Parts: sequence; structure tokens; C-alpha cells
Amino acid sequence: MFNRLLNHLEEWLISFLMAAATLVAFAAVALRYTTGSGISWAQELTIYLFIWMAKFGAAYGVRTGIHIGVDFVVNAASPPIKRLLVITAMSLGVIFTGVIAFFGARWVVFIYGTGQISPDLEWPMWIIYLAIPLGSGLMCYRFIQAMALFLKTGRLHSHGAADAVQEDQEALP
Repeated sequence: MFNRLLNHLEEWLISFLMAAATLVAFAAVALRYTTGSGISWAQELTIYLFIWMAKFGAAYGVRTGIHIGVDFVVNAASPPIKRLLVITAMSLGVIFTGVIAFFGARWVVFIYGTGQISPDLEWPMWIIYLAIPLGSGLMCYRFIQAMALFLKTGRLHSHGAADAVQEDQEALP
């Protein structure tokens, strides 16, 4: 139940952020070319929306198996080594995104204490930087989910290295 709700929230958030960034950019360009005056804060807002979208999009990529990966070495390895490489890669993903989430949260607390605001929108910068711990934390959770699935079933939501591991395991007697 929790994961389904999280999945829908993640998908809705990514879609909303992408649509909002597109609409803001379109409106700014349309106004600039029709009236000669633009929206002064449009570029800044579009950048922030894309940052948030990218952070949550990366977590979505891990969940669905579309996150980029290089599997040349994994595919060349024997089945037991493939399994070890996949588990190692997933563990490193958990560690890396967990560290980024932790230090991102510390950064947000620091920025909150400084009272910084964005130049054009005049929004508190800690809200902008909140994308780092939230997106990285969600990505860490998605890596943990993917690793648990792999350890339980030998499969990943992937079209690369993990599928090759699954195929090799099925071929074994």
C-alpha cells in the first residue's frame, strides 16, 4: 500500500514538475516575442523545477530499471560473478545515494540558518536545496527495493546486467 502510494506520488510529481517547467518556459518566450517584455523570474523557476524533476526522475529510473548502467563487464562474467557484481553495484548505489541524502540534509539545515533567498523569486533557498536530500533519499530507498527484489528473485527491473544474471541462473541445472 505504501509503495503504491509512493509510486503514484513520484509519477505525479515528476509529471507536474515537467509540465510546469514547460509551461513557464513557453509563457516566458511567448510573452517576450509578442509583447517585448518577458517574465523576469521564469528562467530561475524553470531551472528549479528541472532540478527537482531530475532528482525524482533518477529515483523513478532506479525503480523502473531505466536508470543508465554500463553492463559490459557484468555480461562478460560467469553467473556467480554476475550476481556478485550486481549486488556490489546495488550496494554502492545505496551507499552513495544515502551519503548524498545525509549531507544534502545537513546542507539544507545550514542554508536554512543563513536565511538565503533566491535572486528573482525571493524564495528561501533551503526549499530549493531540499530536492537533494528528498530525491537522493528516495533514490536510496529505490536501490534498497531493487536489491531486495534481486536477492529474493534474482531479477531486477532492468534490461541490462540483471536480466543477464536472471537468464544465466535459469539456465543452470
